[in-house]
Amino acid sequence: MESPQARHSTAIHLMERFTDRADAGRRLAARLIDIDAPDPVVLGLPRGGVPVAAPVAVALGAPLDVLVVRKLGVPGQPELAMGAIGEQGARVLNDDIVSHVRLRSGELAAIERRERDELEARVIRFRGEAGPVDLAGRTAVIVDDGIATGATMRVACLVAHARRARRIVVATPVGAPDSIGEIASMPEVDEVICLSAPPGFMAVGMHYLDFAQTPDSQVAALLAAARSAG
Repeated sequence: MESPQARHSTAIHLMERFTDRADAGRRLAARLIDIDAPDPVVLGLPRGGVPVAAPVAVALGAPLDVLVVRKLGVPGQPELAMGAIGEQGARVLNDDIVSHVRLRSGELAAIERRERDELEARVIRFRGEAGPVDLAGRTAVIVDDGIATGATMRVACLVAHARRARRIVVATPVGAPDSIGEIASMPEVDEVICLSAPPGFMAVGMHYLDFAQTPDSQVAALLAAARSAG
């Protein structure tokens, strides 16, 4: 009987440096062109994952959409994710971080309520009147500009699974080796493609020459252009 691990094919090359997200997307697209991805939908994690996902969608001849998720940041350290939430009520918690920070009663629930309000606002901001692309029976290729803790990507995979994606492929230019391994071991995930997973990984931004913040307007424009292109 095939082990769960055997269902995952993780391609990792040790060191890459990218000019910007568009450059990372083109390089990722070149690696993804030959993957097993019947009837694909490319899903960028906003905001930074969408400029990376756009060239991938073009290369695969696939529709481009967003998969909106939000980090649950540690109070006082918002970039340190103690978990993440996504559409359709999905949630992932890092139990080690939650126990370490010792949150006061009700604090986690308050953080989640705030982030859920922002998540719902972003869904409207990015998609406007357009609904999400149907994932049922299709390959969801989930793209981000990098994976550090992996909390955001894990919840994104749960959302894609809840939306009945037949196959889930995670694709990223760079990631922390431990986080990449954890995502590859998820039963919902079929394949992980990571161009660079250096043993000394410290931060996603260190692997880009230009890692300026992606504005909401750029995300909306990329999605609108993809819809117009059909």
